Amino acid sequence: MAGEFELIGRHFNWPAPQGYLGVGDDCALVPVTAGHRLAVTTDLLVEGRHFFPDVDPEALGHKALAVNVSDLGAMGARPLGCVLGLSLPRVDDDWLEAFARGFRAMSEISGCPLVGGDTTRSVDGVVISVTAMGEVPMEGALRRSAARNGDDIWVTGELGGAHVALELLQGLHRGHEGLLDQLRPSLERPLPPVAFGSALAGHAHAAIDISDGLLQDLNHILKASHCAAEVDYSALPVHPALQGLEPQILQRAVLNGGDVYQLCFTAAPNARDHISRLAEQHGVAACIVGRIREGVGIRVMHSPLPVGQGDYIGYDHFR
Repeated sequence: MAGEFELIGRHFNWPAPQGYLGVGDDCALVPVTAGHRLAVTTDLLVEGRHFFPDVDPEALGHKALAVNVSDLGAMGARPLGCVLGLSLPRVDDDWLEAFARGFRAMSEISGCPLVGGDTTRSVDGVVISVTAMGEVPMEGALRRSAARNGDDIWVTGELGGAHVALELLQGLHRGHEGLLDQLRPSLERPLPPVAFGSALAGHAHAAIDISDGLLQDLNHILKASHCAAEVDYSALPVHPALQGLEPQILQRAVLNGGDVYQLCFTAAPNARDHISRLAEQHGVAACIVGRIREGVGIRVMHSPLPVGQGDYIGYDHFR
């Protein structure tokens, strides 16, 4: 059986970019451009809580990094590197090879190289911890507290697909099982618009990645910025495979469904043309779905079913 250092050398000792000191020393060394600040984010993925035990390990490797670089994009940060903590109940080289392949592919897509980490043995189940680092211009970070009255509210990508895929895997929505093949990539292989988020620095005001549901995550911006929002349900970018679902299933998935890893951000109306050009340059679908207003809370217009205060609640680990 491979030991810890053989495991690292076999699966995770990839060449570091020029100017970096990566895997193999006591610390990683990551250069930061003058006039920028370091942005740091971390996420845990726990077997049985965040992923099923039989998940495709290559997809899991992809998602483990994707959920972190999504946070960097939401701050307007350019990825610099990441460290990986991996706790395993046993060494399975086939599983590790597939996991590492997915992780490395996502690191190349996002420009976020692996520069260090740790491995250990767990008592039960796989636990993954990823910390990602990026750089953002000193005055350009997209903070949740920066939304302004009159801002447009933008959303990238599509909503609802990951939520319904998860529910289908949990055995819900009998009669709609045929949707799983179309929706599963949304859940297991999200592609956060990281480079687009970095390009928004200095052009958008506030941003957040949609990890726990559109209304819940937008409400984080509103609370931090002391403002309210109007959202046009008919303008929301719904995953096209969901159109045949019952209205209550569809609305819950779109407004409250998590695991999206797309951006919700605000920007002044006079930035519309520039943001649209940026989206086109980066191959990102982005649309205006509402406005920031004075007051408190979110008003959802044109929804098929009423939306109340309780509908702001998305995913919460302890609820």
